[in-house]
Amino acid sequence: SRSDWSSDVCSSISDEAKEQLSNVLLEESTPDGSVKVTINANREIKSISISDTLLEDKEALEDFLILTLNKAIAKATEKNEATLAAVAKQGLPFNF
Repeated sequence: SRSDWSSDVCSSISDEAKEQLSNVLLEESTPDGSVKVTINANREIKSISISDTLLEDKEALEDFLILTLNKAIAKATEKNEATLAAVAKQGLPFNF
């Protein structure tokens, strides 16, 4: 049926977009570079780098991790939503 077809098309586009987004890596770091986070556009953390100097200050480390992770997730969410919106505009037939 037409409904099944449109569902399959949307699923296929969605899977393809997710695969592309998993290959888009974004980096976020503290201003001094003591914490660096790499995240993909599907909001999966790929790596975290922490300066040895922060290992001696647990509270600062926790604060920097929270701030940097939140900024990285926001950046990934923005990229994710923009990409999915572009795919939706280009990939779907007009008569849905």
